[in-house]
Amino acid sequence: MLGKTAGGLFWLSRFLERSENTARLVEAGFRMALTRAASGENEWASVLTTVGCRNAYLARHETVTPNNAVDYLLRDKTNPMSVYSVMQMARDNARATRTALTREVWEAVNDGWILLQDMLKRPVTQGDLPAVLSSIRQHSALVRGALQGTMLRNDIFSFSRIGALIERADNTARILDVKYYVLLPTGAPVGSSLDNVQWEMILRSASAERSFHWLNPGNANPKAIAEFLILDARMPRSLAFCYDELIACLANLENDYGDRRPSHDLSSALEAGLTGRSIDDIIEGGLHEFIREFLRDNAALASQIETDYRFYE
Repeated sequence: MLGKTAGGLFWLSRFLERSENTARLVEAGFRMALTRAASGENEWASVLTTVGCRNAYLARHETVTPNNAVDYLLRDKTNPMSVYSVMQMARDNARATRTALTREVWEAVNDGWILLQDMLKRPVTQGDLPAVLSSIRQHSALVRGALQGTMLRNDIFSFSRIGALIERADNTARILDVKYYVLLPTGAPVGSSLDNVQWEMILRSASAERSFHWLNPGNANPKAIAEFLILDARMPRSLAFCYDELIACLANLENDYGDRRPSHDLSSALEAGLTGRSIDDIIEGGLHEFIREFLRDNAALASQIETDYRFYE
């Protein structure tokens, strides 16, 4: 496969995953703000930080308000991280790699883009926000279902899957990093009791609240949540799950192309470092420091994959 095509598939999946993740974070911010008597500025500031666009937002707006934050995250065309911008880039990559995709995948992406343009023609009101966010998530799921249900399990599928997993791991780590410390009271040790509704939002951001409570009934504490989102390989958005799947996809590419590249060894080393420790070890060494290191390593792996498979050639 041409490197440019592989890169297009990789970024198509990254952008699709990013649009859904941003929608989930907006929903979490909306729900958390509803639990506060005040304006919810801290909650929306944490969402902007998680997405990685707080500084850019503050360059355009003097204060963080719910309406401005939602508009910036969903429909601001000057924000490269907004759902509108990300979905436009996803659609552009799908069009560029259309001959590598099934008709069902292309139509799911294109139909989602057309619907999104219509939904975001004007600012989204608080009353309409839940329905808009639900629609964004549903159309992401439609694309994912079309990929899973119609694509051959070849290198095209592997590059698509790798992009989604890299992006998903990044997002879960950011949710933990920002939400954990925004919600943890100043000066309180890890594991202190907090408002249960607020901690539920961490799980909701990662689509993990129901599966967590199946496995941990009555135990929604910070340590258990961190362990679930980092180390439980049964949870499809955990860091451990993402890296188990990444290694499997890279192994498929090794079989397809008949050679092992540096990104394969790097992913194995990162996975071993991730799962070779307990949650107690992670917290003792500093959760924030662990996640910052993971985000750097995850970005380095993405860059190495791009280099190994010559995405820009």
